[in-house]
Amino acid sequence: MSLVSGPGRGGGGSSSQSELCTDKHVAYIKSLDTRRDELEYWYTEHLRMNGVYWGLHALHLMNHPEALPRQETVDFILSCQNGDGGFGAAPGHDSHMLYTASAVQMLVMVDAVDDLDKSGRDGKQRVVSFISSLQDRESGVFKGDEWGETDTRFVYTALLALSLLGKLDEVEVDKAISYIQQCENLDGGYGVRPGHESHSGQILTCVAALAIVGRLDLIDKDRLGTWLSERQLESGGLNGRPEKLEDVCYSWWVAASLDIIGRLHWIDRQKLEAFILRCQDPDEGGIADQPGNMVDVFHTHFGIAGLSLLHYPGLQEIDPVYCMPKEITKNWFAR
Repeated sequence: MSLVSGPGRGGGGSSSQSELCTDKHVAYIKSLDTRRDELEYWYTEHLRMNGVYWGLHALHLMNHPEALPRQETVDFILSCQNGDGGFGAAPGHDSHMLYTASAVQMLVMVDAVDDLDKSGRDGKQRVVSFISSLQDRESGVFKGDEWGETDTRFVYTALLALSLLGKLDEVEVDKAISYIQQCENLDGGYGVRPGHESHSGQILTCVAALAIVGRLDLIDKDRLGTWLSERQLESGGLNGRPEKLEDVCYSWWVAASLDIIGRLHWIDRQKLEAFILRCQDPDEGGIADQPGNMVDVFHTHFGIAGLSLLHYPGLQEIDPVYCMPKEITKNWFAR
């Protein structure tokens, strides 16, 4: 899966922007891995695992999971697992928490988690051991990799992956919760670390992590909901923090947080939907961060995810906590 931008621009083309051009977006995602002769394809190799996840998940939401060959997808994921049990962005890349979580999400989506243990690999337990090894048992925070960067993103992705694997008991959950609480600010939001400014992306990681472990009671929902709802601008789009431009990706980060705390109705959903649709290229497919900019798979994914949150017709309903189709997570945890 390529992360190259283009070929089209959001808001480009001659077709109407009043509805989602599903067939064009499916074709756009399918075409991404045919662009290996472009330098940008190799410049973005360090994001390949996430790129495959963004494309695969968007296809699931649009009811076209077959557009990416299942076995090729599974083979790619497994080829990225390292000896330490974690997954890198591509074969031969160092293991990282973000790519490990994306790998687990995709294996759940294509019902291939058991493939981790085929041929005596014992891959599932090695994934759990890798994630567990990155927690600081004193503070509760998780590192992204062996080099030591900490971030609330890694707390969330660790709990997400372990929850899907049924192994939350392998880490210090109470200490992870305490760390998240330390990242809460007076405005109700959460930062990347204690004392850092509130940011919409970090807020979702903290809110979703608390949802996974059943501690949404720790959130001041009205205060946080107020801060999040103020992220909507006149265009209908949402931004990540005050005084910043709107961006399609925050249609997910902001709206998912509002959905989890029961405050999604605090924004103008029709204006947000219209903003996302204006950012798509109806001729070439793909969604950009803003109208007039180049499309890419990252914003295509989060634009479609945002529309799913808004219950856009024809899309699978998304799980705002696990960022996967709700029907898949429902069936997974019912096993």
